[in-house]
Amino acid sequence: MDTAWFLEILEKEGQLLADAAERAGTDAPVPTCPGWLTRDLVGHTGVVHRWAAAFVADGHIAPRPMSEHPGLDGSELVAWYRDGHRRLVDTLAGAAPDVECFTFLPGPPSALAFWARRQAHETTVHRFDAESARGGTPSPIATDFAVDGVDELLRGFHARPRSRVRTGAPRVLRVRATDADAVWTVRLSPEPPVTTRDAAGDAECELAGPAEQLYLALWNRVPVPAVSGDPELAALWRETSAVG
Repeated sequence: MDTAWFLEILEKEGQLLADAAERAGTDAPVPTCPGWLTRDLVGHTGVVHRWAAAFVADGHIAPRPMSEHPGLDGSELVAWYRDGHRRLVDTLAGAAPDVECFTFLPGPPSALAFWARRQAHETTVHRFDAESARGGTPSPIATDFAVDGVDELLRGFHARPRSRVRTGAPRVLRVRATDADAVWTVRLSPEPPVTTRDAAGDAECELAGPAEQLYLALWNRVPVPAVSGDPELAALWRETSAVG
């Protein structure tokens, strides 16, 4: 897992988010996050960046809560966000490869790789949100990065006991990127989903599309490009997959 690659994306996406927020204005609604204004989005992402950076900087190994929204607005809020984003990138870039600190998803080989990956995806999704508030054509998401994001969501977030994607009886959902060699089989049951990176066995429903659109769809930002099979499983995802 290339930490430097994630850091490059994190740096670019964070700058794009701030630029979009400036153009939209902090009182603009965020269509992809109903009920939020841009100030809520910028404040939330800035708080997350500071929270993440502190785990790595302090070598803190236990979970701890995020701070409150800073109570700023307009250009002051965006400047505060830019400062926190810069600190996050610099903290991760300067950290020891074997730094030990709190993480909360399976998969990455080190705490540093975890935080670089997680914050790159966190920032990319919220950059898309900021650009939805700004309007116009959103910035593209590279196919390989989108594939990694789908993998993080399915085999990371939804492998946790907190996942609400459950079915009373065993069901099988397939997720397929049509522009990459990437397919996932998600086995649903009363327990947390179990996802494998393969196309083994039959699936009752398949969600498919270009990796970028699939990534955004699975984070409930855009509709799923193509659904085949049982539409109830696709509806189940939309209704229960939100990550808290």
